[in-house]
Amino acid sequence: MNSFSPGFRGRTHRFEGRLPPGQYPTESFPVLSAGPTPRVPTEAWTFTVTTEDGRARAWTWDEMMALPQQEPTVDIHCVTRWSKFDTRWRGVSVDTFLEDVETAAEYAVAECYGGYTTNVPLEELLDGKAWVVHEYDGHPLPPEHGGPARLLVPHLYFWKSAKWVRGLRLELQDEPGFWEAAGYHNHGDPWREERNWGD
Repeated sequence: MNSFSPGFRGRTHRFEGRLPPGQYPTESFPVLSAGPTPRVPTEAWTFTVTTEDGRARAWTWDEMMALPQQEPTVDIHCVTRWSKFDTRWRGVSVDTFLEDVETAAEYAVAECYGGYTTNVPLEELLDGKAWVVHEYDGHPLPPEHGGPARLLVPHLYFWKSAKWVRGLRLELQDEPGFWEAAGYHNHGDPWREERNWGD
């Protein structure tokens, strides 16, 4: 058996201090999406940072791949209550994309191929807390998991790690994304169980 059920009560002590309240550990990697899976060839993929006054800087796939790469190993936590430990990724820190950007924005909206959006306070993406990743477990990120590239914000619930990411729009005012407008929590901290607006 390669996954744990929500009722699993076995050797959870090895996850002590790493499993947020209300979560259960799994070894599988469930696929959850709000709509059809976009198929974006790397030749057509771009990542664009747009500031609050409309200035934009874009990277092609090859330009992103030429940037310094990092290999974070992180735990991820889905709002549907599963947690997966020690996931291995490869990609570019969001800090790298924003290092030459002048902005007064305090918020970011991740925009994706397929139309999905999610909002994140800008400070939650900086200082080594978030990446644009293109590999998972040593292999190119498959489309069902957000390939060719997705946002990775592991300290927030996994819906904030937007699949098929194509850019960050920086804003002065907070702007709820797809799931936030549907009632999910605006912030999404798994340690506070920020699942819904009322939490």
